[in-house]
This record gives sequence, C-alpha cells and structure tokens, in this order.
Amino acid sequence: MTPMLFSLGSNVTPELHLRAGLKALRDAFGDIQCSPVFEAEPVGFNGTNFLNMAVKAWTDWPVEAVLAWIKDVEFAHGRPENAKKYAPRTLDIDLLTFGDRVCLEPTVLPRPDILKLAFVLWPLAELVPDESLPGTNHSYKSLWQGFDKNQPLWKVPFEE
Repeated sequence: MTPMLFSLGSNVTPELHLRAGLKALRDAFGDIQCSPVFEAEPVGFNGTNFLNMAVKAWTDWPVEAVLAWIKDVEFAHGRPENAKKYAPRTLDIDLLTFGDRVCLEPTVLPRPDILKLAFVLWPLAELVPDESLPGTNHSYKSLWQGFDKNQPLWKVPFEE
C-alpha cells in the first residue's frame, strides 16, 4: 500500500465540506489519519477565511486514479470545472505526496505548496512530524521550524 498525504481546504460552509471530504476519503481508502484543523486567511484574493487540514491515507490505486478521484469528489461538492486558482472553494483536495515519488507527470510530486504555504506545511508537521519530504532528508517538523511564519494561521476546534 502506498501512503499518500492530502491537503483539504474550504471557505464555503467549510465545516460541512471538510466533513464531506473526510467521508469521501474514508469511503475510498479506509482508515485515515488527520491533522488538527487550521484557520487561515485566503492567499491571493480577498474572501472569507479557510479551514485547512492534512490527511494521510493508503492506497493500491495508481496515482492517475487518485487524481481522477480527487476531481470527481471536488466536482460532486460544487467545485466548478473552470474554477479560478485564487477563488472561494467549497472543497479543495490536493495530493501532496504519493509514497516517495518525485515527478512532474501526471502531476508535480511532492506538491510545491508544501514549501510555500503555511496552511499546507503546519498541518503536515502536526500529522507526520518525523516523516521526510520525498526527495529530501528534511522532516516536516524541521521544515516547519525553519519556515517564515508570516502567513496568519491558527488551530481551531473541529468536530467530525
């Protein structure tokens, strides 16, 4: 089984959509592990704050099937097919890592957002602190410790 790390986020009825995303992940992949939930201001546009979290799951699917599944789940939860990059989201699911794979196709892995966005890295540092970012010897905990924390982000209570 291949371990996968995902980022989930929403700023449109976010509690409802995060719960829906977690249910979809469990339905597809079985047991999952979840980080705490964080609230963050939107990056790249003005809007309501996001709720974000990281999730670990395992699969025997090929990466292409996981990517297709993500699109299906996002569309099923109201994401338009032509959604702009910096815009409100009902449910945003990003595949961050797929085992220790480092590649550019069929998608960039590990996802570059890990090293750019606090709302992606801090949840990973909480979920899998001692695991290393594929292609590096750096743990998520050490990456977070060295991260420029100028992006506002805070933990929030969340009931599934």
